[in-house]
Amino acid sequence: MIRWGMAALQLAELFVSSMVHFLYGLYIFSTAVAGDLCLALNKCLFKLNVNVEVKEDVPGGASPNVKSLPPIVLVHGIFGFGKGRLGGLSYFAGAEKKDERVLVPDLGSLTSVYDRACELFYYLKGGQVDYGAEHSKAYGHSQFGRVYEHGHYPEWDEDHPINFVGHSAGAQVVRVLQQMLSDKAFEGYENTSENWVLSLTSLSGAFNGTTRSYLDGMQPEDGRTLKPLCLLQFCRVGAIIYDWFDIPWLKAYYNFGFDHFNMSWKKIGVWGIFDCLLGNSGPFASGDWVLPDLTIQGSMQLNCHLHTFPNTYYFSYATKCTRKMFGITVPSSILGIHPLLFIRVLQMSQWRHPPDASLPYKGYRDEDWQDSDGALNSISMTHPRLPIEHPSQFVENDSTCQPLQPGIWYYKIVDADHMSFIVNRERAGVQFDLIYDSIFERCRKHVFRKTPAMFTK
Repeated sequence: MIRWGMAALQLAELFVSSMVHFLYGLYIFSTAVAGDLCLALNKCLFKLNVNVEVKEDVPGGASPNVKSLPPIVLVHGIFGFGKGRLGGLSYFAGAEKKDERVLVPDLGSLTSVYDRACELFYYLKGGQVDYGAEHSKAYGHSQFGRVYEHGHYPEWDEDHPINFVGHSAGAQVVRVLQQMLSDKAFEGYENTSENWVLSLTSLSGAFNGTTRSYLDGMQPEDGRTLKPLCLLQFCRVGAIIYDWFDIPWLKAYYNFGFDHFNMSWKKIGVWGIFDCLLGNSGPFASGDWVLPDLTIQGSMQLNCHLHTFPNTYYFSYATKCTRKMFGITVPSSILGIHPLLFIRVLQMSQWRHPPDASLPYKGYRDEDWQDSDGALNSISMTHPRLPIEHPSQFVENDSTCQPLQPGIWYYKIVDADHMSFIVNRERAGVQFDLIYDSIFERCRKHVFRKTPAMFTK
């Protein structure tokens, strides 16, 4: 009887979580469509009443002073989108307007951290995305992807480095990209180096994995495979069907980023979709998608090859919406946590690693992983620490850590949930402007190189 009761409770939780995620996705999509329709209507009415000459904003039209600034590149996280997707909606809630030299690339929203790092490189330099022959063969997708006829920062090199700001999985994408630059992993670019990255600021960055990945459906035993019935299975099926129908205007509006897996009905036919749904082909079969990278095991596997480089400035904001009450971790509030996250905050605060599964690393303790922001554990967001802890320094006040030193992860703990600083600016209130203003000020005033940087391993 107890077993049946637990099963019913789990099914009820899965139903509620699925509905909340579906309705929120529908809300975001409909909000974007409504915004675009209102904008189009206003433009039509404006043209009918006023005859004015509109000067178009063309590439390269920026003033010389603006063009001399190192770009600040905002990199979105899982299910995110860049400029040009979802109409006029901004993933970073308009934070990109705080500076004159900001780029917001659109990368795969569910693709692996590695694939997104490749896409980010070619978005900036230009050319056709090359995922690498070895990687593409191993994971069963095309070697080449989207073509950028004109890079958004083609002069990018060691003398023209970039400031990156990554949210959630976007922070790990930048780390992988920097390592690939150091390893000269991009064919035809023999002069790349880690010093192409001037700074990396992480906002709720996914450095060490998250226990939420297991709650959503990843198997704790291996961190790679999915449970038979879980939220991520619904996500998997939805993404496959979405890509298979391959509706051009819809995918132009929002894209999961799996085009290089060729799952369109035009290429795999009717039987092909069944093959994907059964788990015999596609990104979910090969494991070349983002969730395996967000398990503790997957993050450790990535981190084994990623360095903190001595000439790059690192700063991270770890978010937390839990607190201790009588020695028990509980959500810090009810109304202050996004509805999309509240159930997961509650579950993550009571997380227990399955006793029949081997521990993900030596010294693992459940209590270390109970503070969270509803998507990531707070311990995961401060700095890379698994399997090897990188140099770090806790910051209470920005003025206490200036001048900044490169090669050290400065981090702050912020009381907020994972959605506070994206999509909806009003939710974070004054804190939104305080954090983004400090990020942009740091990039412009406190991050620079006086002499050509030298790499030491």
